[in-house]
Amino acid sequence: MEKSNRQDKFLQLRDEYAFFSYEGYDYSYSVHGLDIRFYFNLADKYRFSPTAFIPTKSFFIPEHEIMDLLPNLVFHLGLIELISYWKAACPPQLIIKPHALTPDQVTWWKKCWFNGLGEFFYLNSISTDIDNFLEIKVASDDQLDPVQCSLKPDVIVPVGGGKDSVVTLEILRKIPGVTPLIVNPRGASVHSIFVAGFGHAGMIGINRSIDPLLLQLNAEGFLNGHTPFSAMLAFVSILTAVISGKKYIALSNESSANETTIPGLPVNHQYSKTYEFEEDFRSYVNTWICPEVNYFSFLRPLNEIQITSLFTRYPNYFPVFKSCNVGSKTDSWCGKCAKCLFTFIMLAPFVKPEQLIGIFHSDLLNDITLKPILNQLTGIASEKPFECVGTIAEVNAALQETINQYGNNPLPSLLHYYAGLNPVVIARSRSCEGTEAEATKQPRTEPTLSDRETKQPPGTHLTTSQLPRHSVPRNDITHKLTSSQTHQFTSSPPHHLTTFLKAWDSQNFLPPHFEELLKGALNG
Repeated sequence: MEKSNRQDKFLQLRDEYAFFSYEGYDYSYSVHGLDIRFYFNLADKYRFSPTAFIPTKSFFIPEHEIMDLLPNLVFHLGLIELISYWKAACPPQLIIKPHALTPDQVTWWKKCWFNGLGEFFYLNSISTDIDNFLEIKVASDDQLDPVQCSLKPDVIVPVGGGKDSVVTLEILRKIPGVTPLIVNPRGASVHSIFVAGFGHAGMIGINRSIDPLLLQLNAEGFLNGHTPFSAMLAFVSILTAVISGKKYIALSNESSANETTIPGLPVNHQYSKTYEFEEDFRSYVNTWICPEVNYFSFLRPLNEIQITSLFTRYPNYFPVFKSCNVGSKTDSWCGKCAKCLFTFIMLAPFVKPEQLIGIFHSDLLNDITLKPILNQLTGIASEKPFECVGTIAEVNAALQETINQYGNNPLPSLLHYYAGLNPVVIARSRSCEGTEAEATKQPRTEPTLSDRETKQPPGTHLTTSQLPRHSVPRNDITHKLTSSQTHQFTSSPPHHLTTFLKAWDSQNFLPPHFEELLKGALNG
């Protein structure tokens, strides 16, 4: 979505549509599955009824137990679902009718919605703040109690079809009681769990549908943009964990997701994948939904480079994994978007060129039309792409390592362009390899980092102050909406993959036995 100025439209719609209400929900459970429907009302002018369906599985808890647990779980799923419909007109008042919310809950939801809509506000050039974008009116005294249930120490692993969830699934699949979870199953996600050894009977599939009326309003010029899908996944995973009697939910969000999309601004395409959201969500679930469930990101201690290194140990997934949103409906890589180029760059230090071309059906590093996207990924441009991509430092490290592997061989056009932008850094990166690494360095047509990924050149560790500005940890980023800053690409030091391969982010919620499994995989 391109940036546009829709502030006037925002104000006009808020005047025309004074309120949005969460009217209610209903559900039914049968031998076929759990049917859920929500009822939303836009100022008595438009009414929406989105649905979700979860087919019954043999390992679900008994029906009479499920029915007693559903009101709290379904109500909360509606609270995250409604934001997709509220944003069409951004009414100044939201009325919650089914159940009560405490003042602390209201504060939590305002933060979740406001930060989750950061990209939406930014790309529509909407000027507002967390205090004034929305007033929440609670029109019920029915306060729901947290769900009380007994859960087995089994694990749900949400799978999206990309490399990250594949790594989580591969590391955890051999322990008892692991169940993949897929929202709106598609080719890549289904094929990934098949490769991992799971079938339809051993997975949980959720069919979520958007009310067609919302798509109609989008086409008519109402406000549109990104909503926090991973927050919806978080709430639906809690529901599925409870009805299947499983304690653990192991997400695949990495430390790299904490980097903001716009430097100097708290705008993050991946907000609901951040450590901040994970911490807030765990606290909310423990207090108001179900304290027995343990929601955490299994890959939180790792960065994108480490995850990619692990992923390349599983080449059986190369033909089936997909991360491209543009090609999601056709289960393909479009080869032209930021997600495709980012994934290609991450894989390049670890995978032979002919294998990479086989995966993407084109050589993305030899496509000079991708130069604007490369500028965004590397920090040359003033903002990152609004996609789920890694940090600027990680991208630069992968590119510089790939260039090193080419040695004196000609560089593909994008790498040639990149090397020409910062020849001093590239030269310094090569000079830091040292004689020990030189002995194992191979031309680009030979094996990649497998023989030397554990060798650390002396004096190449990066400190926080040396990284691009918005690599500073989230809790150090000011939340004032200041003017965007351009990354100082030309003054950046060389970025060495070995630094990233040895990293471990201590800000995580891994239970001890899961931490042991992850560290074992890294050292394996």
